Amino acid sequence: MGTRTRRRAALKTAIAVAPRSRYVEAMWQLYQFPLCPFSRKIRLLLGEKGVGYELLRESPWERRDEFIDLNPAGRTPVMVDEGRGQVLIDSNAIAEYFEETVEGKAMINGTAAQRAEIRRLVAWFDQDFFYEVTGPLLFERMQKRIVHRQPPDGGALREAMKAANNHLDYVDYLIDHRTWLAGATMSLADLAAAAHISVADYLGGIDWTGHEQTKGWYSGLKSRPSFRPLLAERMEIVTPPKYYEDVDF
Repeated sequence: MGTRTRRRAALKTAIAVAPRSRYVEAMWQLYQFPLCPFSRKIRLLLGEKGVGYELLRESPWERRDEFIDLNPAGRTPVMVDEGRGQVLIDSNAIAEYFEETVEGKAMINGTAAQRAEIRRLVAWFDQDFFYEVTGPLLFERMQKRIVHRQPPDGGALREAMKAANNHLDYVDYLIDHRTWLAGATMSLADLAAAAHISVADYLGGIDWTGHEQTKGWYSGLKSRPSFRPLLAERMEIVTPPKYYEDVDF
């Protein structure tokens, strides 16, 4: 059997072989790992919208054939509706799908200009914050330990923490001028920002000194029911700071 034939056959069984969590059975299955900021963004969105799902643990660095068959890019999150044979890939595509298909609790809302601002800030955190802060922290403090069995690079960590401080300055500015990051109501921009900041905070990359505006905004998000399950989870080998789960920190 050739490689392509094996992959087509594996695609039919990819869902069944994934390690299952102990969460309640649901129509949607979400492939993710605890410190994936893009998966966290989707989990927050689904929680706010009241969409049920089952968590499936996926370690993308293992490059499982069955997962690559679902998403050739090999990245999380991926959502699967096994009954309909439907696969959703990429956190922003997934978010847009549920915005269009689930009524109520809109997270990309307002006028065209307001929706553009929400999408701009989502891109800011998914691209700039990730590449300067979340990504380097994940590589140095998680992937190096779990995959490469190597110590982190102190210089890279210092650069990531410096960049985090600059980004939090910008969040401070936004909260000084708005109720939520993109305007008067909570939006996907807040969920994306909180997802990335929570991962960076878990990895000890956030110095909250001098960021009272961001701290107050983040504390409010941490207290929401959609956020609590994320804060209770832990990644093997990597432990967060003692204050990580506390709403008042």
